[in-house]
Amino acid sequence: MKTIEHWIGGAPAAATAPATTPVFNPATGQKQARVALGGATDVDAAVRAATAAFETWSESSLTQRAQVMFAFRQLLVEHEEELGRIISAEHGKTVDDARGEIVRGREVVEFACGLGDVLKGSFSDQVSRGVDVHNFRQPLGVVAGITPFNFPAMVPLWMHPIAIATGNTFVLKPSERDPSAANFVAELYRQAGLPDGVFNVVHGGKDAVDAILAHPGIQAVSFVGSTPIAKYVHERATAHGKRVQALGGAKNHAVVLPDADLEFAANHITAGAYGSAGERCMALSVAVAVGAAADGLVAALERKAREVKVGPGDAPGTEMGPLVTRAAQERVENAVATAAAQGATVVVDGRGLKVDGHEQGFFTGPSLLDHVTAGMDAYQEELFGPVLAIVRVDTLDEAIALINANPYGNGTALFTASGEAARRFQRRVRVGMIGVNVPVPVPMSYYSFGGWKDSLIGDSPIHGREGIRFYTRPKVVTTRWPRPAQQIAAGFTFPTAG
Repeated sequence: MKTIEHWIGGAPAAATAPATTPVFNPATGQKQARVALGGATDVDAAVRAATAAFETWSESSLTQRAQVMFAFRQLLVEHEEELGRIISAEHGKTVDDARGEIVRGREVVEFACGLGDVLKGSFSDQVSRGVDVHNFRQPLGVVAGITPFNFPAMVPLWMHPIAIATGNTFVLKPSERDPSAANFVAELYRQAGLPDGVFNVVHGGKDAVDAILAHPGIQAVSFVGSTPIAKYVHERATAHGKRVQALGGAKNHAVVLPDADLEFAANHITAGAYGSAGERCMALSVAVAVGAAADGLVAALERKAREVKVGPGDAPGTEMGPLVTRAAQERVENAVATAAAQGATVVVDGRGLKVDGHEQGFFTGPSLLDHVTAGMDAYQEELFGPVLAIVRVDTLDEAIALINANPYGNGTALFTASGEAARRFQRRVRVGMIGVNVPVPVPMSYYSFGGWKDSLIGDSPIHGREGIRFYTRPKVVTTRWPRPAQQIAAGFTFPTAG
């Protein structure tokens, strides 16, 4: 069986320890590979390679870095189908969905191609007599990313293109559940002309994570995953003096007002809830039906949930693939049973789904729960699966209060025809990313991605200008060039302009 190795110093690198874990095909339930489980020794080897590469890469020109990014971007275009199928085979999502995540990740590469303009500093002439001031930003050094299974291409692409384009070197620890995309991207970087050691991949679990958080040679860590682990990463990494981006979990609400086009809203909420089997941090997991919208919305959502085509990700016409593991399938189906026991109405029950020819796959169908309350587990927990809970409220203000009381604040959406309602909603709701008649409001690459409350630990969102700020530090230089014969008296008081 194939063993997926690390990528260190510009080439595949065998693990220093024999430990591995299986990689499954979620559609068949079968083991298809094993991946090395690295630890402190492997992380140290990657950091040493990255440290050596930083000496020259940090001094490379902006032109050279842009040329590598342009070449890398073109290779992502040329290999989009191949990379999409690699992702689908290990994650379970449809090939089209996988290609979509590659496109969204590629947008960050395109942003990185233009960093020469964004990195321009400022200059102030004659701030005092014969004194000028200018500023610029420099890279940190070796930085690292710890990324989740649900977007094995896109989420790392939110990190490393900006880090590398600003002159840093990078160590990636991807999810061990779908690790092959990381090595494929590493090979594309090599073909794009990126020097050896600038981008490295260490596979593994908690041992590799802890080694990254503690390694003195790593200056910053970017993380995307669950809130408990985000808090752990933030606490451990900052204790070791590192900068940290730590994005956590979510419970995203879609509010539907009575004046909304219910067919339009139901169509987009269905896609937002069940796309990628609900394994998205921006998935819609709660539909908040306001007043008279409720019965019509539930009827439309039921009809559309039953129409979702579930099957293997590489089969034509499939809209939703399996969950990533057997444990994830069992957890989601148990959550539906718990909801029913707590008083929710199971309008559509996705449990027990079997797909012909893939009976051992990790499939569950879309589930739709009505009459869910804020006290139920189905509302409080991030289920990370194809389960949509409907909460009924009387007014928009009640919907806003519901969202604001939730511990998460990642994304939310409002479906309405009222500009006044939309403006009130977007100003009062305590959430980081908001869509108005847009179900999954993931920002474009030149904006930053990040929620509020327990969805973002610390204060560093990802990509966009916030990403540039995270991976660089500023310098301000004050200069004076006196004439050779000119004598300027030194003062013992605090200097002022004059």
